[in-house]
Amino acid sequence: MASEFFGLEIKMKTYMTVFFSSEGAKPSEVVNRLSMLGFKPITGAYDFVYEWDKNASVEEAVWFGDKIAEALRGYNILFKIETI
Repeated sequence: MASEFFGLEIKMKTYMTVFFSSEGAKPSEVVNRLSMLGFKPITGAYDFVYEWDKNASVEEAVWFGDKIAEALRGYNILFKIETI
């Protein structure tokens, strides 16, 4: 369940920044793989966002990070996530 602030529903989000290598997967392949996990590409300070349907615990956020790492294994990229 999302939080409320002055009557507005506020959902947790995980933001991701991706660092590509010229020796790794094409950006379009990474976008496709991350889309399968529920990420949406965005512009600005981050490359992707995932909107949680509930307030996730730290353990759930870490578990999700593990899933991201599994999904991108072999793609030769680095990523940074921030869940707020």
